[in-house]
Amino acid sequence: MTPIPRIRRNDFGVLNPPALGAWEPTLTVTVVIPAHDRQETLDLTLAALSAQSYPEHLIDVIVVDDGSATPLHVPEIRPSRTKLISSPPGGWGRAWAVQAGLDAAMGEVVFVLDADMVPHRQHVEAQLRWHHLAPYVVVLGWIDFTPAGGDLPSQERVCQALAAGEEEGLFELSPHRHDWAEQIIADHDGLRGAPSSLATRIHVGATASYPAELLRSIGGMDTSLVLAEDTELGYRLTQAGVVFVPDPQSRAWHVGLPTAMRDFTALKRYNDPYVADRVPYRRYLRTDPGRQWLVPYVDAVVPATGSYEDVRATVDGLLAGSLPDVRVTVTGPWDSLTCDRRSPLADPDLDLRLIHATFENDPRVHLTAPEAGTPPFRLTVPPGWVPSEDTVERLVAHMEEHDTGGLLVALEENAQGVAVARLDRTAAQSRVALVATRDDDPDDLLDAVFGLEWVDGESWGFKRRPTVYPPRKRPIPEIVKQAAQHEQKIALYRRRTAELRAEIAQLRKEAGKNGRDAARWREKAESWRKEAVRLARTQDRTVLKRAVRRVRGLAFPGK
Repeated sequence: MTPIPRIRRNDFGVLNPPALGAWEPTLTVTVVIPAHDRQETLDLTLAALSAQSYPEHLIDVIVVDDGSATPLHVPEIRPSRTKLISSPPGGWGRAWAVQAGLDAAMGEVVFVLDADMVPHRQHVEAQLRWHHLAPYVVVLGWIDFTPAGGDLPSQERVCQALAAGEEEGLFELSPHRHDWAEQIIADHDGLRGAPSSLATRIHVGATASYPAELLRSIGGMDTSLVLAEDTELGYRLTQAGVVFVPDPQSRAWHVGLPTAMRDFTALKRYNDPYVADRVPYRRYLRTDPGRQWLVPYVDAVVPATGSYEDVRATVDGLLAGSLPDVRVTVTGPWDSLTCDRRSPLADPDLDLRLIHATFENDPRVHLTAPEAGTPPFRLTVPPGWVPSEDTVERLVAHMEEHDTGGLLVALEENAQGVAVARLDRTAAQSRVALVATRDDDPDDLLDAVFGLEWVDGESWGFKRRPTVYPPRKRPIPEIVKQAAQHEQKIALYRRRTAELRAEIAQLRKEAGKNGRDAARWREKAESWRKEAVRLARTQDRTVLKRAVRRVRGLAFPGK
């Protein structure tokens, strides 16, 4: 038996797909086409499928009529094994129709193709070659869009173009593309280097193929959705451990522009509430403080194996964290708690009963694992260890930054070994389950396919619970402590400001006095200067007169 390839994260580069036309396919494929009032384009889709390079005997086609106003019919040109069914009663919409096709599909691979898609000749072959290499890949086609309106080619023209390799000339090319998806692919080495939370975003169901068994194992489509079903399915596929492979050689025309390109704002407004509730990766949609969601970001698990005080302290710490998007599950043998007569205080199950009584009516805490939704992260904390306010948020941010598969948080070493809290990525654990053999160590395999890291619990904020728990006096919330510290600092700054203002006023007062003194001294100095000038002039005249008299005495003696 050929071993299953072990792909690390989304790096499908370890797979070596054969060249188109140079290999021998063996897998059967069912093409499911959901259709609602799309007869004209459906005819072209079926014509193109009838001319595929993938062996005809391995293909069957199921067209699902989703309540068309005029019932659809199967045209003359079509794959030989094509059947038309109607959506069953009880629902409507694309997801409902695709699920009906999945329920009827017999192929080992399910290929979903919208009724406005015209695939190139090697479209199916390009995708199916990847499924022959690994049983957990989801392959996505490459879409070219045509402008809205215009005449459509005939079925015969489509078949002729595919046979001649002239698919490029079937339609005029629209300038619109899935630019966002193609940019993600280009920025991450063809998606091989994309982290889990990003790779899931490019899942567009207009042309995509899935391992049938894997798709059924996760429940197929969410038939409660009439839009955004591709986004939601992409998220659940990621949690199931799949690898997304976009194949540029699996080309197809999309006849006209999809709703997302024609009215993006209205579509987003409709989709956001449904996506926010089901896809925890869309963090920007979960900004509402205190909200709870159908699928939480983190499922925190606390085994009810310790004392009542230990379990309560750990759960309380998890619920008080800075990341509100956390669901706490307390696991324990709850069925053993009977209503039979017992000694209330000497009950051997007393701690278990107190834990049950504490949390059974708290909607944030579950005593059994909820059936709805698969969170992307699972944190297991042993009773008695209390995370700090930002511990869970920091741990998850670290895992997202490095796309790690698991974090083992060493809490303490004791006689029984090392006490450990553990944060696991659901997608990584699912990947391990898909590729593991009997001889594999689960953690070694996890490290190989996603990465496993040890960290120190104290540095990430884990502490032992207080000796007395619950505390006799309600602890002061951290935000209140910080507010008090800020108030003290503000009061200090206010006192310093008042002192500085008084000092400035005194300086201004002294400066005013000094200014007046300076003015008086300037006046005195000026008067002294004038007096000095006057005296100097007086003295000069006296000296001059004496000199004149002496000169005259010398010139006229006796006078």
